[in-house]
Amino acid sequence: MYKGVILSILASITFGVLYFYTQFLKPFDSEQTFAWRMLATIPFLSLFMWWLGDLKYINEIFKRIVHQPTILIWLLVSSFLCTTQLWLFLWGPINGRGLQVSLGYFLLPLVMVLMGCVFYKEKLSKWQVAAVVCASVGVGHELWRIGSMAWETLYVAIAYPIYFFLRRAFKTDHLGGFWWDLFLVMPVAIYLTTMHNHSFVLIEQFPHLIWAIIGLGFLSAFGLGSYMLASRYLPFIIFGLLSYLEPVLLALASIALGENVGAAEWLTYIPIWLAVLLLVIEGCLHIAKQKHKQKTLLRNLEQYSNRLKK
Repeated sequence: MYKGVILSILASITFGVLYFYTQFLKPFDSEQTFAWRMLATIPFLSLFMWWLGDLKYINEIFKRIVHQPTILIWLLVSSFLCTTQLWLFLWGPINGRGLQVSLGYFLLPLVMVLMGCVFYKEKLSKWQVAAVVCASVGVGHELWRIGSMAWETLYVAIAYPIYFFLRRAFKTDHLGGFWWDLFLVMPVAIYLTTMHNHSFVLIEQFPHLIWAIIGLGFLSAFGLGSYMLASRYLPFIIFGLLSYLEPVLLALASIALGENVGAAEWLTYIPIWLAVLLLVIEGCLHIAKQKHKQKTLLRNLEQYSNRLKK
């Protein structure tokens, strides 16, 4: 599970870096940025999988398609659920719907915790219960403050948990499944970069975009790849609660970029930050207990060995 926690934290940090990184992609619009992100991510994702020794999963799914063509229906659904979320993440802020999208990311971990309890019979520890209560207070305040729930909010909060649940059900919850998610959207990405808009004209006018696209592909492959791996290694509840680290980092990134947190928003952020802090404390206590157990075991083995020598 430690591997999953580390991967989830690395993914959240990378997404925070990407929040800053979008400044280098101007003057691309959301569709152009999305298309180039898909095209640039898949080569780096393939290299990432080669480094991990996970390229075999791509071929494994291809063999499943050959022997069971109906699996392609699920792969198309999976690709749609995944890539529309990636598009919405970029589309929202550019089109003045960032607040509605961000609220979906606040609701997302709670929905995943609920699914973990209902479908996987996972149980919450005392620290996790306290974290869920704190997060619920923050999310509840945000819903009360906004006074409505937009389609963007619902789509993020519901579609992502369904996506991760079905990935486990269809046994594509590895990087090979994510690779196919991106591969199947390639025709759309190629259309958006060539036929739908004039992104090549912009690249010609702003040559720095070439390097910006390469960097975008690397960061996306590392962040999304780590996130998908974390979803496989972690219980649904832990994976869901750790997802709160991302909006916390994005909020801190926004403050660093000069944005201010309004007085009415503090009751949203403080309980959620407290929920993340509780998870960190639980993790530190768990590590301390594990080290204590290891030391006790080594001490007992040493005493036993000394007795045998005598």
